[in-house]
Amino acid sequence: MDVAAQLEKRGILVRAQNRSLLAEEASEAYKDVADVVEVCHGAGISRKVAKMRPIGVVKG
Repeated sequence: MDVAAQLEKRGILVRAQNRSLLAEEASEAYKDVADVVEVCHGAGISRKVAKMRPIGVVKG
């Protein structure tokens, strides 16, 4: 299944000039944010203050 189909299946609307650019939006392209937060908090370079959930992303 291609990236566009995977995102659409999850209810994510994607508008791009070139569908080949969608590869960078694949889930595998990102680290789990919870893991990153735990590492940063544990290393003392940041501290947890709130848990938030994104409702939209605009890139360009």
